[in-house]
Amino acid sequence: MLIDWFTVGAQAINFIVLIGLLKHFLYQPVLDAVDAREARIAGQLADAQALQAKAVAERDALHARHEAFEHERQALLKQAVHDAQVERQRLVDEATHEADALKAKHQRALAEQAAQLQQTLDQGVGHEVFAIARRALADLASASLEARIAERFVERVNALDAAARAELVQVLADPCTTAILRSAFELSAAQRGVIQAAVDAAFGTNLALQFQTAPQLIAGIELEAGGRTLAWNIAHYLADLHAAVAALTAPPA
Repeated sequence: MLIDWFTVGAQAINFIVLIGLLKHFLYQPVLDAVDAREARIAGQLADAQALQAKAVAERDALHARHEAFEHERQALLKQAVHDAQVERQRLVDEATHEADALKAKHQRALAEQAAQLQQTLDQGVGHEVFAIARRALADLASASLEARIAERFVERVNALDAAARAELVQVLADPCTTAILRSAFELSAAQRGVIQAAVDAAFGTNLALQFQTAPQLIAGIELEAGGRTLAWNIAHYLADLHAAVAALTAPPA
């Protein structure tokens, strides 16, 4: 078989031309399209990654905000519970304080009422006792008792301490001083003389005593001069007893 080299050459040239044409008009555009597609896909992938990264960042930020909100909510809830407990305790303490104050007030009122009632009873009983004692002593007064009272007053004058004696001497030395001697009964001339002599001797002066009768003294004698009083009478004993009873029955301060 003979080979037609012209035909072979022509076909080879045709093939080369076809390859050139395919490369120029088909293969290169395909490659360009593939490259463009790959570039577009790469861009889309980059955009997707950027969007994914943005979404992840937003998700993380949202999660952080959620955690912060939850933490703040828990803190606010805890603070609210604490404030409620504090307020509850304050109200309980206030109510307890008010109840204790009211109870103490009632107790004080009851104690004051009881003390006033007791004081009223004690004072009433005391006044009756002292009134009866005064009447009894007044009824028992006699000449012998009166003489003994005069003697007891003289003993009182003679028993004065130095300070009291000096004070009365100074008062009686004033010529404007009036010396009054009161007695619950009428003194006899002899009794007046004894008392006058005792007073003159005790105070070193001659006093013009003014003798007066004062039944309220109840079996007693007193010397009054310049606002000073020297006395001996049973009424003083009763007054001291009355003061002692009043002190014992007085409500506590």
